[in-house]
Amino acid sequence: MAVERIGPPLTGGERETLRAFLDFHRATLAMKCEGLSDEELRRRSSPPSTLSLLGLVRHMAEVERAWFRRVINAEDVPLVWSEEQDYQAAYQAGSSTRAEAFEAWEAEVEHSRRIEAAAESLDVTGHQARWGEDVSLRLVMLHMLHEYARHNGHADFLREGIDGAVGA
Repeated sequence: MAVERIGPPLTGGERETLRAFLDFHRATLAMKCEGLSDEELRRRSSPPSTLSLLGLVRHMAEVERAWFRRVINAEDVPLVWSEEQDYQAAYQAGSSTRAEAFEAWEAEVEHSRRIEAAAESLDVTGHQARWGEDVSLRLVMLHMLHEYARHNGHADFLREGIDGAVGA
């Protein structure tokens, strides 16, 4: 099944534009993984790095959960991949599968979309315990764009190393 990626509006409002850019970047990560086997998705970039496409998907599941569910929605949920609160554990995808990683990531994306849609405005705040500060939904959405853009750059290099595919 081909991933559908819709470009953001050229003249939308702030919230609509943030939402669309975030979905665009989510779709970009999925596109970078499209058509690859579990083994290819687990392929590491270059030693000693453990970075892989599957690790990036797992990491983004963790990031979605942390910022939308734990910070904005104040849910007391553990991390997806680590009971010890180790954010790096998501990158350890050596025994993971596409099905496992994408199921977790897609579930977290749906939670994030629901939380964002239910929020009264971008000025809604949540507490970021690691920073000891309250943050707005606006900041969370911008931070998520930063996370996806940075990691989609990593995904570009990883995909090119696997089968030479570049772009998009």
